[in-house]
Amino acid sequence: MTNKLPHPDHDRGLEFDLSTMMSRRSLGMFLGAGSAAAALAACTPGGSSSGAGPSASNAAATGSATASASASAAAAPSPTLTRAIAECGVEIPQETAGPFPGDGSNGPNVLEASGVVRQDITSSFGTGTAKAEGVPLTFTLTLLDNANGCVPLAGAAVYAWHCDREGRYSMYDSSLGNENFLRGVQEADANGQVTFTSIFPGAYTGRWPHIHFEVFESMSNATAAGQVLAVSQIALTQAACEEVYATTGYESSAKNFPRTTLKSDNVFRNDGGIYQLATMTGSAAAGYTAGLNVTI
Repeated sequence: MTNKLPHPDHDRGLEFDLSTMMSRRSLGMFLGAGSAAAALAACTPGGSSSGAGPSASNAAATGSATASASASAAAAPSPTLTRAIAECGVEIPQETAGPFPGDGSNGPNVLEASGVVRQDITSSFGTGTAKAEGVPLTFTLTLLDNANGCVPLAGAAVYAWHCDREGRYSMYDSSLGNENFLRGVQEADANGQVTFTSIFPGAYTGRWPHIHFEVFESMSNATAAGQVLAVSQIALTQAACEEVYATTGYESSAKNFPRTTLKSDNVFRNDGGIYQLATMTGSAAAGYTAGLNVTI
């Protein structure tokens, strides 16, 4: 690749997008069973997982059936994308946004750009023309309101971003300064879910493969960096990474991946990523889906 690995440690604006989206409306995804005080949950167990997570997740998943029944009275999430792995009362760990957030807190702000509200984040928008290539990945986050018995956090907004298959971040890499692919914003639906269509990110030195995200209270305040409910990261499963990194285009990732484990990663090492490890299905040939429950 033309760039060195990332350092370890456009147009009318988002407000225009929001007003357009709202005017059109006027016309017309590992956390589960409840705590001792409130046994409400958010997800039904998903299908088979490509690469098992920590053993604790399997033990805790037995409580997800009760969680599903409680949540269904509100709005049942897609059972194939997310599953309960721990008590709903455990909130998603707060993590660093990293050196390449693109939210205005460290350099450029993609949240001000018209076109950032989108589901498919594989291509750049605005003045950017590049498209990220790689194994297809669709990931879903299910947002849960911990203060209200883990009901779906409908109406919240999620900004998600990650590196390309070579470990580069758009807007920051010297060769991608004019590109903004693999970044986008979505509003949570009635199930508290947001889904992004992307590519499987690469592995670079010092980090386990991951996806960054920020959760905002609403779409309207997604324009202001810092006004967030949660900043965290999704960890991808080892089995999926090993399969994907054996394919063409991920050669640098195949070299970097074995150098870092979940327990040595500077973000996930505190608990081995148990609350951030995605449930994943699929294959390198057909593409992967990933799901994570995010309790806030």
